[in-house]
Amino acid sequence: MPPLPPLTSSHALFLDFDGTLAELAPRPDAVTVAAGLIATLSALHTHLGGALAIVTGRPEADIDHFLAPLRLPLASEHGAQYRLAHRCKTAIAPPGLASVVRAARELAAQHGGLLLEHKSAGLVLHYRQAPHLERLCHDTLARAIQAAQDLELQPGKCVLEVKPRGVHKGRAITDFMAWPPFAGRMPVFAGDDLADEAGFAAVQALGGWGIKMGAGTSIAQHRCMTPAALRGWLSAARSHWERAI
Repeated sequence: MPPLPPLTSSHALFLDFDGTLAELAPRPDAVTVAAGLIATLSALHTHLGGALAIVTGRPEADIDHFLAPLRLPLASEHGAQYRLAHRCKTAIAPPGLASVVRAARELAAQHGGLLLEHKSAGLVLHYRQAPHLERLCHDTLARAIQAAQDLELQPGKCVLEVKPRGVHKGRAITDFMAWPPFAGRMPVFAGDDLADEAGFAAVQALGGWGIKMGAGTSIAQHRCMTPAALRGWLSAARSHWERAI
């Protein structure tokens, strides 16, 4: 596999979190952040003139917890919430979720191994500890959103997410690329899951390149097999720039 191209000072860097910067874990709260990652991200944020953002399905509070004390530009919940220059913006009004939450709660109460995660603009049903329930989880949520024109179902790695229709990482990246300090740069996005394909499409339409993490079909032009390898690539870029100072 050819090595990833080097980062340059003309890039705008967008990074997914789970499965990209950090290894996946059985539960969302069990993820660990590798030693040195926060310092590397902080240095790259500086070297790129602030043009580094996390683009994630996670809520804002989760990312700030894992990367504390660092507070980076952020598109959280797949782009339902934006944070840029320490200013927060709701990209879309939160949809009505009462009936979906009720259906998901009833399902989780009936079957062990399911975990329900609430977000400001959606919810996630994790079945990593009960993979045999994938079809039941999918059918239950699909029925629950059938009458809701403002909601859609996003599959992922042992998760099913109900989110606002039309909200996706590609839209978030495109929006960020219209604002300083991202505007005028070449975008790069690394992600690992189905939800990241929209991000790859966005950066490549803007003349940049995507990095698909791990195996699986993807439209991304480049591939990196593990979060550890991606962290090594980021660390190498940091070292190169620091030696040049």
